Amino acid sequence: MKKTNRLSEKAFQLDGKMPLSQAIPLGLQHVLAMFVGNLTPLLIITGTCGIASGEFAALQLHLLQNAMLIAGIVTLVQLFSIGPIGGNVPIVMGTSSGFLGVFNSVAATMGGGVIAYGAIMGAAIIGGVFEGILGFFLKPLRKFFPAVVTGTVVMSIGLSLISVGINSFGGGNTAMDFGSMENLLLAIFVLGMILFFKHGTKGFTSSSSILLGITCGYVAAFIMGIVLPTTGVTADGVEYTKAWVLNWDKVANAAWFEIPKFMPIKPVFDMRAILPVMIMFVVTAVETVGDISGVMEGGLGREATDKELSGGVICDGLGSSFAALFGVLPNTSFSQNVGLVAMTKVVNRFAISTGAVFLILCGLCPKLGAVVSIMPQAVLGGAAVMMFSSIVISGIQLITKEPLNGRNLSIVAVALGVGYGMGANAAILNHAPQAIKLIFGGSGIVPAAAVAILLNIFLPREKTND
Repeated sequence: MKKTNRLSEKAFQLDGKMPLSQAIPLGLQHVLAMFVGNLTPLLIITGTCGIASGEFAALQLHLLQNAMLIAGIVTLVQLFSIGPIGGNVPIVMGTSSGFLGVFNSVAATMGGGVIAYGAIMGAAIIGGVFEGILGFFLKPLRKFFPAVVTGTVVMSIGLSLISVGINSFGGGNTAMDFGSMENLLLAIFVLGMILFFKHGTKGFTSSSSILLGITCGYVAAFIMGIVLPTTGVTADGVEYTKAWVLNWDKVANAAWFEIPKFMPIKPVFDMRAILPVMIMFVVTAVETVGDISGVMEGGLGREATDKELSGGVICDGLGSSFAALFGVLPNTSFSQNVGLVAMTKVVNRFAISTGAVFLILCGLCPKLGAVVSIMPQAVLGGAAVMMFSSIVISGIQLITKEPLNGRNLSIVAVALGVGYGMGANAAILNHAPQAIKLIFGGSGIVPAAAVAILLNIFLPREKTND
């Protein structure tokens, strides 16, 4: 607390001019809070599509490099705006984890590979433009997205990702040693270190607990590689490298500096990907409205204006289309950083922009991307289970911002029970038309959002006694 009191008063103003000596550490803190989360979705989806190793190893490095660059650029646009694009709000942008459920479904439907990833990029280009257009008409639509709806959507996003996180926790279900004690103990160690830094320390180290926990995981995996066998043998006598082993050759072969590649994967425009992804962009617009509302209320103690919300959603959409041109998954507002602003009250756009510049510099150094790409799945899982579960908690906090009367309880209960349940158990849609299966199957997010929005429109509001 004493450290906070020594900060310049400008730190608590949107447009205050701060000295670099204070602005840079504050900006770096935001980067540390989102750095891992910015790269995690790419690691997961490239793995799902089968382009994370072998002949595609170099491609994954280019995508990770581009993800850092794009996050920095889109954050700057969100902070300072270009015409109507950007809300001039203290929001950090990055690769969204909210699309993972839909993208996993698309990859499964299209059989994986570069074609499936290209279809995801094509859908992101169109979906991003669609969300951008939606942003221009946000004011008349705002009444359809109260906290009970946005909270239910955010909660369903977290629920849909927990299984992804626990899959990584065991080492990745494609690993020969999935669920081994080595993988489980490594993941538990990372989770324990995150909790230690989060609650056993204060200030900078506490807010950077995810990064510090993962760093400890790297160290633990390195030590394990020295004292434990790095290979195993299947029941059929086939030798394999264990999932937790660090592949330092990948780092050694990466360049120190490289210009990011434009369109490293050719977009493929396939309706099997476009339809569900476009609906997901409506969902992420709802989430962005919630994030901007949260950061303005938590950081400045006021509601977000229509102009701030509209510009933020437009940046969310067009920034995602821009990201897809560089092979990067959609870029949206980062809820982790919203929580950081609410906790520290530091809303200075210049300070946050120094973090965005740091991200751009990271995007020009592939070796840094290689260090992240060799992260064992168990290390990633130790962090992911907590990050994804935290999204559920964020959804609960949004839902409880309004009185939990009978109407709101019904919206949440039915949206999660019927909507999320339907998507989480897609077999129930086996006899439904193909279009319905593509839109609502494989992810509980889209049906939960649709049910919540419809119930909010049609359920009669309860009378209040003034």
